[in-house]
Amino acid sequence: MNENAVPEEFVRALLSLRQADHLPHILLEEVSPPRRLAPFTAALAMRTTDEDDAGQPLSTGQMVILHDPVGQIGWNGTFRVVSQLRAQIDADMMGDPLLAEGVWGWTLDCLHVAGAGLHDLTGTVTREMSETFGGLELRGSSLFVDVRASWTPNSEHLGEHLAGWADVMRRTAGIVPARHLEGV
Repeated sequence: MNENAVPEEFVRALLSLRQADHLPHILLEEVSPPRRLAPFTAALAMRTTDEDDAGQPLSTGQMVILHDPVGQIGWNGTFRVVSQLRAQIDADMMGDPLLAEGVWGWTLDCLHVAGAGLHDLTGTVTREMSETFGGLELRGSSLFVDVRASWTPNSEHLGEHLAGWADVMRRTAGIVPARHLEGV
C-alpha cells in the first residue's frame, strides 16, 4: 500500500461536498489548504454574492477539511472541519451585549437544521470595529463579526456541514434567501 495515496474515505468526503443543498447567495472556490494540520487537507473559500456599497461581499469565509486516518488528540475522529467567517454587521448588532451568544446560537442552529451530525464543537465569536483615517476617501468606520469554529463530523458525509456553514454566513450578514421568505 502506498503511504502517500489519498485515502478513499477522504475522497468520498470531498465528493460529498457536492451534495450540499443549493447554496443561494454563496460563491465557492477551491483554494490551497493550510499545511501541517493533518496528512490530508482541502479548503474552500466562500463569499456572499450580496455586497455593500463599496462592492465588498457582506460575508467572507473558509471551510477547511482535515483528515488524519489515525485521528488526532482532541478530534475524537479521523476528520475535522475548521471554518471561519467574517461578516459586516450594523451598529445595533455591534452594541448588543448578547451578540456573541446570539451568533454562536445561530451557528448551532444552522448546522443542526442542515442535518450536520457533529461532536466536539469549539469556537469563538469576535466583534471588530475599524476606523479609516487619512487617504483620499474617508470611509468612516466598519463593523464586523468574526466566527471561528471547528468540529468533528459524525461521518464522512460533509454536504450538510457545508450547507449549514453557508447558512451561518448568510444569517450573520443579514441575508435571507427567497426560500426562507415563503409563507411569510
